[in-house]
Amino acid sequence: MNAVTGVRDLRLVPFALLVWGTALACVFVPELSWWLAGLATAAGIGVLLLMLRRSRRGEAGPALPGPARRDRARGGLAVVVLFGAAAASVTTGLAVPQRAAASDLDGRVVEVIAEVSSSSSVGSDGRMWFDVQSVRAGTLGAPEPLVVPMRVGVDPAAGLDLGALIRVTGDAMATDPGERAAVVVFGMRVEILRPAEGAFGIAAQVREDFVERAKRLPEPGAGLLPGLAVGDTRAVSEELNAAMLTSGLSHLTAVSGANCAIVVGAVFWLVGLCGGGRRLRVVLALTALAAFVVLVTPEPRVVRASVMAALAMLTLLCGRPSAGVGVLCLAVTGILISDPWLATTPGFALSAAATAALIVLAPPLARGMSRWMPQPLALAIGIPVAAQLTCGPIIALFAEQQSIIGIPANLLADPAAPIATVVGLLACLAAPIPPIADLFAASAWLPAAWIATTATVSAAVPGGTALIVPGIGSAVVVAVLSAAIGIALAGTTPFAGGLDRWSRVAATAVLVFAGGLLGARMLVTGPLVTATVPEDWTIAACDVGQGDALVVRSEGRIALIDTGMEPEPLLSCLAALGVDRIDLLVLTHFDADHVGAAGAIVGRAGIVLHGPVQEVGEQRLLAQFREAGAEVVEASAGMHGSLGSARWRVLWPQKDSAAFPAGNDASLVLDFEGGGVPRSLLLGDLSETPQRMLSTRLRTTYAVVKVAHHGSADQDPALYARISPAVAIFSAGADNDYGHPRDETIAITEGTGAVTLRTDRQGRILIGLDGDQLAVWTEREDSPAETADVDHPE
Repeated sequence: MNAVTGVRDLRLVPFALLVWGTALACVFVPELSWWLAGLATAAGIGVLLLMLRRSRRGEAGPALPGPARRDRARGGLAVVVLFGAAAASVTTGLAVPQRAAASDLDGRVVEVIAEVSSSSSVGSDGRMWFDVQSVRAGTLGAPEPLVVPMRVGVDPAAGLDLGALIRVTGDAMATDPGERAAVVVFGMRVEILRPAEGAFGIAAQVREDFVERAKRLPEPGAGLLPGLAVGDTRAVSEELNAAMLTSGLSHLTAVSGANCAIVVGAVFWLVGLCGGGRRLRVVLALTALAAFVVLVTPEPRVVRASVMAALAMLTLLCGRPSAGVGVLCLAVTGILISDPWLATTPGFALSAAATAALIVLAPPLARGMSRWMPQPLALAIGIPVAAQLTCGPIIALFAEQQSIIGIPANLLADPAAPIATVVGLLACLAAPIPPIADLFAASAWLPAAWIATTATVSAAVPGGTALIVPGIGSAVVVAVLSAAIGIALAGTTPFAGGLDRWSRVAATAVLVFAGGLLGARMLVTGPLVTATVPEDWTIAACDVGQGDALVVRSEGRIALIDTGMEPEPLLSCLAALGVDRIDLLVLTHFDADHVGAAGAIVGRAGIVLHGPVQEVGEQRLLAQFREAGAEVVEASAGMHGSLGSARWRVLWPQKDSAAFPAGNDASLVLDFEGGGVPRSLLLGDLSETPQRMLSTRLRTTYAVVKVAHHGSADQDPALYARISPAVAIFSAGADNDYGHPRDETIAITEGTGAVTLRTDRQGRILIGLDGDQLAVWTEREDSPAETADVDHPE
């Protein structure tokens, strides 16, 4: 890249950033849209008039000198920037009235007629979720014209393909201003008014045939193959999906810029191999990319990824990488003008960053790694590694988990991804000839199985992920580590002379320091994990964020009450406690913050007690445990049993209760006592009314209480006064949006003399018995560990 071209390239970066910032301001504060549009337009016209005035003066005089030409170029860029910002503001302003009308649907049962605009995936709640563009929405039987993007969740059903026209009846919930979907609809009933037609209908049938063909192959790899080839993740199990996330390989399970880049690169190379010229290669590569987008559903996410990948790969393959940054900035600007709400989505930021990495970082990484491997392999590995290094700091801004094992996992798995993608696509296209399609699918299975195995093995590495506090600080740390890794792999820096040498020294020092910390962490979380935990605990409250997961132990027997939302915090806690097998799993109710991570322990539980079942997804989760050999029992008041030498009872809910059929108020409430376990009451998510009803049936005090609903304000003070606990456990996530635990609830428990223990501040909490005293250990010392005198009858 020569100096002039580089400067011209980079001058478009602030242009794209200004439009991005304008879009952010408009979508978060819609009232600003027309004001910003007017100001930007007026400023742009003013700059344009000033330029025209100077131009007329220049025509009457001598030729413009170099500085004057540069001023004119800057002025032209300013005009484009201002008009781009105005366009994004106008787009937002035009959408505001319809989105405001959509907000009136909040909390109502609505009927929505809409066209499906994305592929579907099954969420942790068991619903099938997809995006739609509404046509009409409103009261049942009389929906009115309304055109806004919505997010819909329904029970799994066939035919919900992109382009299908559907009617959905369900509960509507308005979203925050920055959300791309104006409304979320929890569907109770869905009807297909018109199935997907034309190219979309053909593509849907091809995908369905391929998924069925892949399911006949063995695991691992069978469920992953459709995701690698055509972005269909319906066959990916919860366990594998969690492993892909933990190992940093989740970008392979759905269509991303990498998939699009593979298609473009493969066609470009194949046409060149056949003797085609550069122009023919470009045309055919873009044609193949368009067909690929139709096959995998041209939803906004896929279109965005394909545009980004096409720009990046074509600038590289056409020998014009110097123009890539400028073209990328123009593409980002155009996308934001057409849909300003994309400015708020992490996916858009990650797509832009990954594309920039393909253009700027992938070539030097490939050159550096070619010192140790063939050039084609270095390029194939350099592309995903560049994307991983660039996207890491952005992920750290909003994610609570950072994959440490991600780079090695990508180095192992990514070479297999192009093979699985290309051969899998051939299996799709060969569907009319089943023997050939079966041959291609079987051939694609091997690299898919390699990737799946890499994910599961990498996810199981002790210390493979790190829980972080999302924010700028974490992003800076990850950025420093990413830069150090990039310098080490590329073997060079953008600097010259002594600065280059010092940059390499600094990168080496950072990597040595980070490697030492990683090694120590792997020891502490691996072979030495249980050495950091006291031996005499009998109750453990795991820190799983905004959720519940409590472990009870007696004579080596283990009970787990709820699992929290995410698998990683739960599995880390169980590993630290030395828990492998769970004798009694209690799912108090089926909210995601209580059962979201349950899929990660399928096959490890002996007996599963659960509350009332209402949704199809809940039945599916229980079926997974049943198929893995667990005894699954719906519990109700009066049921009892033993855990080692401890005894447990179910105190709530009443069997077949009409007043509390399911949900928080039908949470299982259990107590434990004996066998070294302090007398404990676990209140699930009960609210004040069922707490009051339960209180009348309690005839004893308790040493430990797990406070209901993470310490919400909806509590019955009389219940806590009656049980008079010595310790009150609040299981909540740090800085959660609900304000849990509430100050007034803490005041209630402390008013009974209870010691307050909070997972959001103290992390993992362990409780044991030392004679007639409770011994308390906490992972973090928010307040000094305490012991409490209790009257504890055995």
